[in-house]
Amino acid sequence: MTKTINQLFSLEGKVALVTGGYGHLGTAITKGLSEAGAIVYVLGRSQDKFNDAFPGNPETIKFQYCDIADTQSIKEAFETINHKSGTIDVLVNNAFYSKGQNPEALTDEEWNYGIDGNLNSVYRCIREVVPYLKEQGGRIINVASMYGMVSPDFNVYDESPAFLNPPHYGAAKAGVLQLTRYFACYLGKYNITVNAVTPGPFPSENVQQDGKFVAQLQRKNPLNRIGKPDDLKGAFVYLASDASAYMTGQNMVIDGGWTAW
Repeated sequence: MTKTINQLFSLEGKVALVTGGYGHLGTAITKGLSEAGAIVYVLGRSQDKFNDAFPGNPETIKFQYCDIADTQSIKEAFETINHKSGTIDVLVNNAFYSKGQNPEALTDEEWNYGIDGNLNSVYRCIREVVPYLKEQGGRIINVASMYGMVSPDFNVYDESPAFLNPPHYGAAKAGVLQLTRYFACYLGKYNITVNAVTPGPFPSENVQQDGKFVAQLQRKNPLNRIGKPDDLKGAFVYLASDASAYMTGQNMVIDGGWTAW
C-alpha cells in the first residue's frame, strides 16, 4: 500500500535508542525522534543529566543506564530495553569520549582513548544491536563529523595547541564513515539500513562564550552562522523513518556548507 508523506516520516510504534541522548546535540536528536512518534531510550551514565535535559519525565523519552566503553553494559542495556518494549527499531550512535588535544604531545594512552571513544564504541554498539534488528529490519544511524571528511582549518583556532581539534577525533570519525559503508553492505540483506550524519560547526554552549572563536567559525561557513542543535532533527527523523527506506551506506552532511568550499 502506498504511504502518504506523513506516514513515511512517522515513527509511531518505533523504539529508538540514542547513546549520549542528553548532550548538546543528543538532546535535539532525542526530541526530534520523540516528536515524530517514537519511544526514545536515552542511553548514558548520568540520570541527573538526563533529568536536566528532559524535565518532567516525558512519557515517550526514557533513561537507560549504559556505558559505551563496556561491552557488558551495552549488552545489558539492549537486553533490558528489548524486554521492556518488545522491540528495538533504531539505534543512533551519538555518544563519544575523548581526552588530549595537543597534536604534538598526545600520549599513546590519550590517542587510544580517543579512538576507543569515537570509533571502537560505535562498533561495539552496532555489534550488540544487530541480533535485535535482524528479525524485522531496522535503522542504524552513526554520528560522524566534518573533521572525518576534511582537516580542521587551523587558522580558525587559537594559537595554543591545547585548543586545537585533536588528530584522533577526525581519524576516528573517518573510521565511522567507513564502518557505516561496511555495515550497510553487510546488513542490507536483513533490511537493516546504516547511514551517517555529519554535523558541521555545532559548538557547545560553553564554547559559544568565546565570541571571537564563534565569529571565525561563521566566516568559514557559506551560511555565515554556526549550527543550532534543532538543525539536525530533520536528518535523524528522515533516516529513522520509512522515508529513507531505499537509502543506506550514505553520509548526510549538515554543515551549513562548510565542506562545499
